Amino acid sequence: MKCDYACLSGEHEIGRRQFLGGLAGGVGAVAGGLGMMASPAAAKQLSKDQKRVVVIYMSGGLSQLESWDPKPKTKTGGPFRAIPTSVPGVHISELLPLTAQHMDKLSIVRGINTKNGDHGKGSYQMQYGRDKRPGIQLPNLGAVCAKALESPTNPLPGHIRIPGGGRGNDAAYLGPRYASIGINGKPPANSARVTSLTEGADQARNAFRRKANSRFDRQRRTAQTDAYTYSYEQAQELMKQRDVFDVSKEPAADHERYGKHDFGKHCLMARRLLENGITFVQLSHSNYDTHNENFNFHLEQLGEFDRSYAALVSDLHDRGMLDSTLIIVMSEFGRTPNINKYYGRDHWGTAWSVCLAGGKLQRGAVVGKTNAGGTAVIEDEVDHGHLFHTYLSAVGLDSSDTFDIGGRPIPLADPRRAPISKILS
Repeated sequence: MKCDYACLSGEHEIGRRQFLGGLAGGVGAVAGGLGMMASPAAAKQLSKDQKRVVVIYMSGGLSQLESWDPKPKTKTGGPFRAIPTSVPGVHISELLPLTAQHMDKLSIVRGINTKNGDHGKGSYQMQYGRDKRPGIQLPNLGAVCAKALESPTNPLPGHIRIPGGGRGNDAAYLGPRYASIGINGKPPANSARVTSLTEGADQARNAFRRKANSRFDRQRRTAQTDAYTYSYEQAQELMKQRDVFDVSKEPAADHERYGKHDFGKHCLMARRLLENGITFVQLSHSNYDTHNENFNFHLEQLGEFDRSYAALVSDLHDRGMLDSTLIIVMSEFGRTPNINKYYGRDHWGTAWSVCLAGGKLQRGAVVGKTNAGGTAVIEDEVDHGHLFHTYLSAVGLDSSDTFDIGGRPIPLADPRRAPISKILS
């Protein structure tokens, strides 16, 4: 559904650059090639041990009152009911009937207060785990996970955005190797060998390139030459394994279950990427900035989300992947309890919710509570810093740990915050 009545902030714009044209990144010299790490035995072990994260970003600000924290029959509650879930005593909005059946696999945080109602600042808070400060560049959650959870046996990139194009600028001091790569629901652009170039000629060309790189590195190796070398090698592996990104390879029945709209296709692609060793995938569902017609929009848009999300959770559970995969449904903030004159809800960072699934979380848990009207948190208040710690802990990381950047310890998460212990198993 196209939402043309949002606040039209720049945060809702997505670049459409060509995929390989943005591949000027990566760290580490790999002149011998990455293919030697993709053996069947290594792939099998990777599938068994790999920790994974999926973020579904509900761009614009999903209403908590029409999703995870409904307040029916109140002045602020709106027209929709709360329905029971597979966990006795836990209710969510009637707009999520399929998701409700999987509540025994989910966890909800209802006590979020980020004290912010700005799209750009809120998006930064939720994806970086800290407040944005001038002159300071930090890696986002995807880059942190791609670095901290990477496997040296996996030649594919660890940080994927769907939809999107080119390299993101979101890895900061971790380096471009861990920056996001945007794709649009199909194999990356320019990833097939041109028909005029034979396989033998291509192999000879790359062998010569590696030999030249190796000779150059012996005398003039720098971080920049390492980055370019890794970029070429990663591109080679993407070309060899481009079918990993081809969601059309999935059975027709799966396309039907997930939904034939873009979001359904993107969720199905996320499952495919996770099954092939991708560490972090971020999806986007837009645009929840419902200053007008909040209820009509959520009725239609959450129907689309509900089907695809429930299918993804169910499939990861059935495949035995949910214990090693964290699924996060987040926004930059929630929507106001107050309903404005346009039947809309405005920006609200004071009392709202996110939904989590999998990993080292307590299944069926609900942490945090808002008052009867949803206007304030009255129990277990947390913010974006606590959430960031919790995400890392849920995939087995020590969120108080540090990265060694040039001999300097840099914290993975805000050291002033800690994980939400009540939701972790």
